Amino acid sequence: MVGESSQAKAPRRRLRLGMVGGGQGAFIGAVHRLAARMDDRFELVAGAFSSTPEKSKASGAELGLPEARCYGSYAEMAQREARLKEGIDVVAIVTPNHVHVPAALEFVRRGIHVICDKPLTVGMKDGKRLADALAKQPDVVFVLTHNYTAYPMVRQARQMVADGLLGQVRIVQAEYAQDWLTTKLEDTGQKQAAWRNDPAQSGPVGAVGDIGTHAMNLAGFISGLTLKELAADLTSFVDGRQLDDNAHIMLRYESGAKGMLWASQVAPGNENCLRVRVYGDKGGLSWEQENPNYLTFTPYGEPPRQISRGGAGSGPGAARVTRVPSGHPEGYLEGFANLYSDAAELISAKIEGRAPDPEAMLVPGIQQGLEGVKFCEAVVESSRKNGAWTKAAV
Repeated sequence: MVGESSQAKAPRRRLRLGMVGGGQGAFIGAVHRLAARMDDRFELVAGAFSSTPEKSKASGAELGLPEARCYGSYAEMAQREARLKEGIDVVAIVTPNHVHVPAALEFVRRGIHVICDKPLTVGMKDGKRLADALAKQPDVVFVLTHNYTAYPMVRQARQMVADGLLGQVRIVQAEYAQDWLTTKLEDTGQKQAAWRNDPAQSGPVGAVGDIGTHAMNLAGFISGLTLKELAADLTSFVDGRQLDDNAHIMLRYESGAKGMLWASQVAPGNENCLRVRVYGDKGGLSWEQENPNYLTFTPYGEPPRQISRGGAGSGPGAARVTRVPSGHPEGYLEGFANLYSDAAELISAKIEGRAPDPEAMLVPGIQQGLEGVKFCEAVVESSRKNGAWTKAAV
């Protein structure tokens, strides 16, 4: 279990955590804070919670932070925290997409570790700037929060594919369907809908960047395949919407495997329907985020087998990130917490000058971030060319 593993390798102190974004009215900031505290590996000590200094200080006050550690900008925060004797060890960046790289650069250049929400950024130029900065700071840990990779049954699926239980992978099907943007919610003042449908904040893609990148990342994580090229059809079904709310994408992998990806935020009846299916010449796997504790494995010519989290057939990789006895719901927050605990292990290993737990190195980083940005750019280019096959490899 995560708790047992963390206790065995826990640092002598909690890691001092700062946060950029995530102030009053922000959903994802609260998720990150809960995840950071679940295994008692972090303590929130500072933040630049809003682009408005007054709101940042008000948000920090609600979280019990001293006024001196609540900053009016991420640049001010990075400069001052880097000089403090007990400044932050790591910063969580939970802003709209266009702020991710500028904020991350301020901290990376000062040797401060970064945990960043996805997607990495709005374009490859910025992504490569950050990659170059990280290359010059090899001791800085950078983690991208593709939290679904840390679900126990996702880890189980990945291991089964790697162990050859499916044989040679032929087909990968991924989908992420929601319905919350079926109407023009962004015009009502709803904050989450507004920035996600604003090209200045979200970049050139809407549903593809918000949820399609999760499906793409998870398909690659489980299958172990590298995406080569794609053919995409983007649509904005809601009149007047600036960015896509539905995408159909065909995929070709370097290995010769083929795939399809559907991302939609205008599919009534779907709340958070992330699903991945992988088929090889010896069998298939299927996993659904809304029923995350179960993985279906079907060897060719045999009846389907259901593997449950913590149950028979579940291996050590899944057990490592399993928190509660089987039969109890475990999912979104715990997946986030698993990433935070693995990030803590990587950061603590750097601080203590030791090798980290190899399993912690499964967390997504800058490479997965660049792959997500390239995916988004390739989708836009392909759709503009009426679905032409377009290079998607970094």
